[in-house]
Amino acid sequence: MQLRAAVAEAGHDFAPRLRAAVAAYIRFATEDAALLELMFTGKHRPGADRVVAAAGPAFTLMYELIAQGQAAGELAVGDPERVGMVLFATMQGIAALINGDMVKPELLDGLVETAVEQFVRGARPA
Repeated sequence: MQLRAAVAEAGHDFAPRLRAAVAAYIRFATEDAALLELMFTGKHRPGADRVVAAAGPAFTLMYELIAQGQAAGELAVGDPERVGMVLFATMQGIAALINGDMVKPELLDGLVETAVEQFVRGARPA
């Protein structure tokens, strides 16, 4: 999977791993927008077990990264799924802006950098 490969190439530190995962996900979401749409609309249909199973690893990886950040003291302790949902909403929003031609695709790297920086800063322990 591209997400796991991107994270593995980013090393061991939390922030670069998170940035790599976010960038890889948004690239997938913008380069294959039709597949992403199918994954989200199709997962609620009866018999969509394969679609749900295919999407699962991406969510699991993001939750693992959130837990890594919490264990390292870079993110406040809390339910990784709940904390990760905020980041996921940001990722989906950036993808939607690019897919809707409201933001140019060449701005992706800068948006990822800003989004991850703001997420980490906002989720730091008090």
